[in-house]
Amino acid sequence: AAAQVSVQELQKYKDVLPDQDTHHDVQTLDKTIATLETELSAARTLQESLLNGSPVSEDFKVSESIGRRKYRMVIGINTAFSSRKRRDSIRYTWMPRGEKRKQLEEQKGVIIRFVIGHSAIAGGIIDRAIEAEDRKHGDFMKIDHVEGYLALSGKTKTYFATAVSLWDADFYVKVDDDVHVNIATLGQILSKQAWKPRVYMGCMKSGPVLSEKGVRYYEPEHWKFGEPGNKYFRHATGQLYAISKDLATYISINKHVLHKYINEDVSLGSWFLGLDVEHIDDRRLCCGTPPDCEWKAQAGNTCAASFDWKCSGICNSEGRIWEVHNKCAEGDKALWNSTF
Repeated sequence: AAAQVSVQELQKYKDVLPDQDTHHDVQTLDKTIATLETELSAARTLQESLLNGSPVSEDFKVSESIGRRKYRMVIGINTAFSSRKRRDSIRYTWMPRGEKRKQLEEQKGVIIRFVIGHSAIAGGIIDRAIEAEDRKHGDFMKIDHVEGYLALSGKTKTYFATAVSLWDADFYVKVDDDVHVNIATLGQILSKQAWKPRVYMGCMKSGPVLSEKGVRYYEPEHWKFGEPGNKYFRHATGQLYAISKDLATYISINKHVLHKYINEDVSLGSWFLGLDVEHIDDRRLCCGTPPDCEWKAQAGNTCAASFDWKCSGICNSEGRIWEVHNKCAEGDKALWNSTF
């Protein structure tokens, strides 16, 4: 009830704002209203579950933000069982390890985890290998999802729903495990958008809807997108993108009715169609590998993420990510001295 009153009062206040008030003030107020409305929606869902005698989702049990530490961003690195070498290459390049990673959480408000599900037969040898790796590094986020390429849309949905239940952050980032990231640059880019209510940021594209069976990225539901030859709506390319807390919460609340297309990046973009969401296209989130990111860094325009378009990631990333890191990294001091 209190949340309902707060929303109504803020709406009244917004309606009587004098003309000279800045656009920034209105946007900030919009974000406050959106946050309250999101919390109110979550509370209603919880109340309905209780009244109906339905089991309460774990998301709602732990999603109460009062008294929780506030973080700037959660970075979930999408990985697979077979990608141990990729994970190690990231651990020894752009991702802080051990105490440094904990320091990053405490001092900079940045959470980084490798996101992994489980095998079809949970508890098997593959799952035990991940558990052993996690005992050594402590950098996994395990989610309730059966691993498999064709299930990436479901994995993305579960990642955001789980992440927003575990950590209260301004932004939730998804990145592939064959992409190089400059954490400080990414944080600075996102921090400039933190006052906005609903943000979806990445390198926006509109690729063709492929209707021919057997080709890569074939879309089984191509007929939904109109005539042959049509393109998808604008959506962020899947190598790296970020969404604000309100959108991650929206996914968590509505995860059971959000449709999953075959392509994960298309699925995410479709979930925000019809919502009042600001799409932000920032090409610093999709730079090429050297010499592209190297030239940009030398010109003072450091990239937040680098990869090869032809490979949908860094080609042969286990070895080449070192080259990218040596030539395009922002430097260790940049991360620890930056404010975002």
